[in-house]
Amino acid sequence: QVQLVESGGGLVQPGGSLRLSCVASGSILSINGMGWYRQAPGKQRELVASITGGGSTNYADSVKGRFTISRDNAKNTVYLQMNSLKPEDTAVYYCNADINTRLSAFVQAAGNYWGQGTQVTVSS
Repeated sequence: QVQLVESGGGLVQPGGSLRLSCVASGSILSINGMGWYRQAPGKQRELVASITGGGSTNYADSVKGRFTISRDNAKNTVYLQMNSLKPEDTAVYYCNADINTRLSAFVQAAGNYWGQGTQVTVSS
C-alpha cells in the first residue's frame, strides 16, 4: 500500500510564505509525475503545480512567479514553496503522484495516489 502524507500548511498573513512537503511511503518502485492541487470552499479542485520524473515543471497561471515545486527522489518527497501568498490562495492543498509499486515478487502495478490534504489559510 502507498501513502502520501502532506505537511507544512497553516495560517499566514498576506505576503507571507509557506513550504508544503509530501512524503510517499510504501512498496514503491518508482515515482513518475508528482503534483500539488488545491480546493477552495465551493470550488473545484485545481492543479497548482506539477513536476515530471525528469524535473520539468508546470504551473497554474495564478501562481507563476510566486510558487516553486521541487522534488527529492531519494526521499520520495515533493515540495511546494509558496511565496507572496494572497487570500485567494486559501484552500486545502493536496499532493498527487503517479507511483509504480511492487505487489509481489513478479507483479508490479501503476497507480495514481492522493494525500489527505493540508489546510492553507492566508488572512490578516
